Amino acid sequence: MTIKETLTTLPQYILPHHALSRMMSRLTHCENKAWKNLMIKQIIKHYGVNMDEALIEDIDAFKSFNHFFTRELKPGARPLTQDIGAIACPADGQVSQAGAIVSGRIFQAKGKEFTATELLGGDSARAEPFNNGHFTTIYLSPKDYHRLHMPLAGTLREMVHIPGRLFSVNTATTNSVPGLFARNERVVAIFDTEAGPMALILVGAIFVSSIETVWHGVVSPPTIESVRSWQYQDNPLQLAKGEEMGRFNMGSTIIVLFGENQIAWNEDFTSGQTVKLGQAIGQVKS
Repeated sequence: MTIKETLTTLPQYILPHHALSRMMSRLTHCENKAWKNLMIKQIIKHYGVNMDEALIEDIDAFKSFNHFFTRELKPGARPLTQDIGAIACPADGQVSQAGAIVSGRIFQAKGKEFTATELLGGDSARAEPFNNGHFTTIYLSPKDYHRLHMPLAGTLREMVHIPGRLFSVNTATTNSVPGLFARNERVVAIFDTEAGPMALILVGAIFVSSIETVWHGVVSPPTIESVRSWQYQDNPLQLAKGEEMGRFNMGSTIIVLFGENQIAWNEDFTSGQTVKLGQAIGQVKS
């Protein structure tokens, strides 16, 4: 953690995170043509967004900035790995961390970690299947595709909405804020897969106006005071590998958890690697 990172992070402790995110939501959903086109052009220029791969290339055709931000890709833009037993990357982005869950603890950055129990809403029974398993944390930047897809085929067991702050999830904040991903508001989806239980954690961040899933729609907002959960055993939903499962309305981070001795990450799947949706990032153990 550098002095610059500390100075960048400290003001975030006193910011009204949710109020700022509600304001950003109004701006990003505004359908004023001049305003939304200005925002879209600035993001494309500043971050180098590749519109050639977008299903809609004409910015005039987007109803709002958020419509652009959650844009679909052209068929074939993200080929899905066809390797047997391969784990598909759930998003475009950069690998923040990937490794083992050691005695229930997940590495965040040098000198910082959090527990799987904290990440999953404080329920030790919910976290127990992932003890000594594997995790990865993938950061989505503003230039990336912001829909999230299934790493493996799975049957939805439970969804959990966990309240929290909305710190930024960029590198400076990740290096500075203790237990960042277990402090921010987040939505957890737990699936049964060929590799046993798999948890997908969609982490909110400042200016992330909402998190939604394909089966529920918008989960956050509303802002909540305590954990709420939904069970799906009586009405199970099955999603194929590579199928869309949710999206960020503005960008953030996804964390993936697997249980002990169930999977192995590829050797080149390491911190700092740029990844694309659908590429093979690991393998289910036979």
